[in-house]
Amino acid sequence: MCAAIGLLGMGWFKWNIVSIVALSTWTFTRWTMIAHHTCHGGYDKCHPNKGRWNRFKFAVGSFWRRLCDWFDWMMPEAWNVEHNNRHHYKLSEKEDPDLVENNMRSLRKSEMPLPLKYLKLSVLMVTWKWFYYAPNTYKELKMAKMRREGKSLPAGKWDPEDPVTFQEILSGQNPFYSMSEFFAVVAGPYFVIHFLLLPLPYLFIGRYMGLGDTLYLNALVNLFAAELLTNFHAFFAVVTNHAGDDMYRFRKSCRPFSGSFFLRQVLASAAFDMGTDPIDFFHGFLNYQVEHHLWPSLSMLSYQKAAPQVQAICAKHGVPYIKQNVFWRLKKTTDIMVGTANMKWFPLEYENKFLAIDSVAPAGTQLDSKKEE
Repeated sequence: MCAAIGLLGMGWFKWNIVSIVALSTWTFTRWTMIAHHTCHGGYDKCHPNKGRWNRFKFAVGSFWRRLCDWFDWMMPEAWNVEHNNRHHYKLSEKEDPDLVENNMRSLRKSEMPLPLKYLKLSVLMVTWKWFYYAPNTYKELKMAKMRREGKSLPAGKWDPEDPVTFQEILSGQNPFYSMSEFFAVVAGPYFVIHFLLLPLPYLFIGRYMGLGDTLYLNALVNLFAAELLTNFHAFFAVVTNHAGDDMYRFRKSCRPFSGSFFLRQVLASAAFDMGTDPIDFFHGFLNYQVEHHLWPSLSMLSYQKAAPQVQAICAKHGVPYIKQNVFWRLKKTTDIMVGTANMKWFPLEYENKFLAIDSVAPAGTQLDSKKEE
């Protein structure tokens, strides 16, 4: 419905608020509610169409599948590696590619005035999907391929955990791929089809009606505005999940689905307001972040059902379950990004103690991390 409202109305006048919001929501929910949970395997067992709604088939394998299933700035195969594997099984460790405190080190350490930091951050909020996420997920895909093939990572003065952004690509500091490869394989197809070809019917309609290129240009303006809005919306729902002065970081890796693993998913994740379909829809069902990290392969409805039980278990055992309004989490996240606050380090004594217990305790019965890649 959002796609129909947005596409059918975007050409008739500039700054069409209804079309802009609809187009933005279409892009947001296509990622956060459909692709995100499907790529995690949330519908592997419950959807009748196993040939499409399966983590190993959805949006991967060909450009046609990407176009039909989940077409965005990020390459689905790259996102699956970066998010489903690296982020979920290295949560809040230095190897976590989504660790905000690590990724924002340059801004945090910068001596620029605080207002300028917030200005720079504001620009990032409305551009982050193509500026940061698409390049960095593709970097993780290239690194994963090199590891599988037994190749050494490129030599040079760089840290494998440092993010690759559009800035590194432009400056030639990215050792994994060229600008031409990034445009041809990752970002270019989306840019051309979504921003140039998608509004093309309005060019023909406008000229047929004697309006010249007006309708086409109107559509471009509304698509551009929707792009800014959907980046901002996604920043709220996605980036704020694991950052804040009440979130923990960890020094060592743990075994997937061990006691330490489950504890870390709670201590390093923040849930938002939840419980009704409109609220959950606005958050893209990412407001159940604790539950999602405990059981990545559940469906959206299952998270609604699990949340009260998880909160009760955490309260019973004295484990802090963080649940706050998304706008307050945004404030905590931006504080980390500009360097006015720091995340907590989990006490090394307890980290070692729990890892020692894990070494002699049986692991959980969930799928191992390799199944998520």
